[in-house]
Amino acid sequence: MPFVRKVKTASGATAVQVVEKRHGVRRIVAHVGSAHDDAELAVLIASARDRIHASQQALDLDTPAAGGAGGAIVTESSSEVLWNVLIEAYRRLGFDQLADEAFRALVLARIVEPTSKSAAVGVLDELGVAAPHRNTFTAALRRCVDKDYRAALAAACAAASRRSGPVSLVLYDVTTLHFEVENEDKLRKVGMSKERRVDPQIQVGLLVDPSGFPLEVRCFEGNKAETTTLLPVLDEFRKRHQVRDMVVVADAGMLSASNLNALEDNEFSFIVGSRISKAPYDLAMHFERHGNAFDDGQILESRRDIGTGKAKRSRRTVYQYRFARHKHDDRAINAMVDRAEKVAAGTRPLKKDRFVRIANSGTEVDWALVERARQLAGLKGYVTNLPEATMGGLAIVAAYHDLWQVEASFRMTKSDLRARPVFHRERDTIEAHLTVVFAALAVSQHLQDATGVTIKTLIRTLRPLRTIRVDVGGHPITAAPQITDQARAILNRLPAINAPGH
Repeated sequence: MPFVRKVKTASGATAVQVVEKRHGVRRIVAHVGSAHDDAELAVLIASARDRIHASQQALDLDTPAAGGAGGAIVTESSSEVLWNVLIEAYRRLGFDQLADEAFRALVLARIVEPTSKSAAVGVLDELGVAAPHRNTFTAALRRCVDKDYRAALAAACAAASRRSGPVSLVLYDVTTLHFEVENEDKLRKVGMSKERRVDPQIQVGLLVDPSGFPLEVRCFEGNKAETTTLLPVLDEFRKRHQVRDMVVVADAGMLSASNLNALEDNEFSFIVGSRISKAPYDLAMHFERHGNAFDDGQILESRRDIGTGKAKRSRRTVYQYRFARHKHDDRAINAMVDRAEKVAAGTRPLKKDRFVRIANSGTEVDWALVERARQLAGLKGYVTNLPEATMGGLAIVAAYHDLWQVEASFRMTKSDLRARPVFHRERDTIEAHLTVVFAALAVSQHLQDATGVTIKTLIRTLRPLRTIRVDVGGHPITAAPQITDQARAILNRLPAINAPGH
């Protein structure tokens, strides 16, 4: 267990260290600094204790600092550097137009340590920030819905995104948030779960720009088909911001004839992933002339009829071959063939195994299907309604590859910001919760883009930097934290802020 040690130096000062003892051997964990008077000593001792108890409640502010501080009392200890960085990012995005300090506290507390609104009070207390009462947070969530904070936040996000370029290319994806409850209601319903759960859930559609910065979030019933969520989100975004000539990028889950036709009829351009199983027919001429020989990075194009009857329309399809993808596909195919052979040999039970064919004599490996899969290894397809003169094949591929930014935003939402569990059951409070998470995601993404480090690293680096305020005989003294090299590198990438010691 680490402890605070004071050591007299040759110059007569008192060095304060954080030390730990293991197996009878003392090791200096950190040298906090050297004090030349009682006030400095009180500050250093308080700082050392904060380092030891960084994840625990702040020091009792009414207790005189121990260790011979000679009447010096620590009156306040706060993570002022971190809090100033968060507040400034919130302001730069234009979110302060809401003029709601309780809502801002909820958003910023979630970035620091995602938790329930009642536990957020403890997070703010540990940071040394004045925390609103739990009932004040509840009132802020009601205001969030009644005054439609999400509309104001989305407008501010769109304006922030435009500063780096026109909002013409947007990326869309859907995820699910489950609830550990038994019964469904009008919103929380059992549906197709990406995590293969059978709990009631909601669908969350997220629209981001090519950098992954959030633009719009929308909540849907848990049993709603993914393909039917895209158009409402795009319509709302276009009406809210008066955006024209939008190109939306989405994964193959959105590839349905009715969905693509609806997008086109509503004057949206699109790039969606294509099912590779159609490649042998689309690229028949290439396979006839060259077999399955491709150059690394080669782009091939064709047209394909998608849909049937009146819904059938001819669509431009772009394919790209990558050698690295070929190697990855080959490894996957070999693994699936190995499983199929074990099923055919009777040493493995039949599950949802690819390349297994059930014949009159029993199960066997479908070698024709294996050969077809190997023929397609390394290929990936994309369907679009953009003409080649507007966007070439390589640009289509590059735009689709940006789709990982949505997935990264969802990962941040689910991990760093912990959108789950959702401690609410009424639709209004669930919507308010998503608005808080949406704002926290925007602030986090903004800080990551500005500093080049993850939000988790930023919090871990800046949170221990404590500003200490000490009262010595009625004289208040403020001691700024010692800024580490890593913290200074982060702060130097941000616009100037009023951070102590910076």
